[in-house]
Amino acid sequence: MKQENAIGLFDSGIGGTSIWKEVHALLPNENTIYLADSKNAPYGLKSKDEIIGLSCKNTELLLELNCKIIIVACNTATTNAIKELRTKYKVPFIGIEPAIKPAALQSKTHTIGILATKGTLNSELFHQSVSNHPDVRIIEQIGHGLVQLIENGDIDSPEMLELLKSYLIPMVEKNIDYLVLGCSHYPYLIPQIKKIIPASIKIIDSGEAVAKQTQKVLEQHQLLNISNEKSVQLFYTNSEPHVLENILNNQEKVVYKQF
Repeated sequence: MKQENAIGLFDSGIGGTSIWKEVHALLPNENTIYLADSKNAPYGLKSKDEIIGLSCKNTELLLELNCKIIIVACNTATTNAIKELRTKYKVPFIGIEPAIKPAALQSKTHTIGILATKGTLNSELFHQSVSNHPDVRIIEQIGHGLVQLIENGDIDSPEMLELLKSYLIPMVEKNIDYLVLGCSHYPYLIPQIKKIIPASIKIIDSGEAVAKQTQKVLEQHQLLNISNEKSVQLFYTNSEPHVLENILNNQEKVVYKQF
């Protein structure tokens, strides 16, 4: 495996670009290839076997493109499929899990909220994380409809605001002091979320932690790209490219590809 080979990332759509942005900010020398499997979004409503199948399909395409490490930039795919991916393929994988641990350890009210997909909240990996913090009350909320609105480019719509209010106000009433975003699409909702919850409630997502873990694993495998050449960022989607282009502020080239 060569150092200049790309970091591969995949998600059930455009949400994982929130992870890509953190990775690119920390490791600007690295070439990256991002797969937006928007045609199959959201993964959170699919069965575990379906999620594993889609994750294998995405992984195999990234391996065909010679990726040296793969970031599963999707909470649902990580919590349902990463164990199987690590068993099946010989490439290092970085997963993304809801940041329950830092929220639980820092909570003063001993009550935290988590907004995530059904697939993440129902997963074995999530239940393991929760069971590690028996003294903290964890308010779980499935974000029905949020991913689809984001995929449709409706982040700032009145419908989005109303949906978020219906999910978040009950959490606020239960005295949460941390809100964990358990889906890589959700960081794009932070401006909307801040209109609804008090400023005292801290919002946590996993992007920065994933970027640091990626750097650490690349160092361990001596795969950090030390080339001075300008890095190349590639984005593939199997749906309408314009939503992905918009979320990237129209600064990156997005290519339609069937996969």
